[in-house]
Amino acid sequence: MLTLYSSLTSPYGRKVRIVIDLLGLADRIAVQHASTLDPEDRLRQVNPLGKIPALILEDGSALYDSRVIVDFLETRYGDGAILPRDPDRRFRQLTLAALAEGINDALLMVTYEGRFREPEQISQVWLDHQYGKIRRGLTEVCRNLDEYRAPGIAAITLACALGYADWRQQLDWRAEFPPLAAWLEEFGQQVPAWERSAAPKPVT
Repeated sequence: MLTLYSSLTSPYGRKVRIVIDLLGLADRIAVQHASTLDPEDRLRQVNPLGKIPALILEDGSALYDSRVIVDFLETRYGDGAILPRDPDRRFRQLTLAALAEGINDALLMVTYEGRFREPEQISQVWLDHQYGKIRRGLTEVCRNLDEYRAPGIAAITLACALGYADWRQQLDWRAEFPPLAAWLEEFGQQVPAWERSAAPKPVT
């Protein structure tokens, strides 16, 4: 079996877990919980950067970065539904996915600002910079929303970014971008793996 190192809360790991589900590989890939903060976690032996997700192949070699893992899984087991084979369609999907991934990255930077800095060190300028990326990104997504079609990689990446924003509750994107709320509900109906891959609700 292959082994995926990830966590239930990572939007990058969720993206890979959704792809695994869509490709019917759930019984062929074991999911191993990993902590990016624990220096003793085996994750750092698998990926020297200590980042998730990471995938261990049958021969013991490792793939890391969710984009690389998705490309590997779709290339080996897919039929082009997640990553199109046609170059023009493929690179358009990858560009749309990169926009959604950038929103994910900015959301994570907001999380890290609160996690790794003392309250008096938190930079509002930095936070505003990240929120600017998020809002500009979501505005651009809305302009091209008809291209974010399940089960493509762009749609999966966008859904995971929105799900992470919901989980972290860093901004009320549903109020600011109503079309995205309707889009995510439709995505969840089309992709049952969306609910199956949901993170546990944070303890309040």
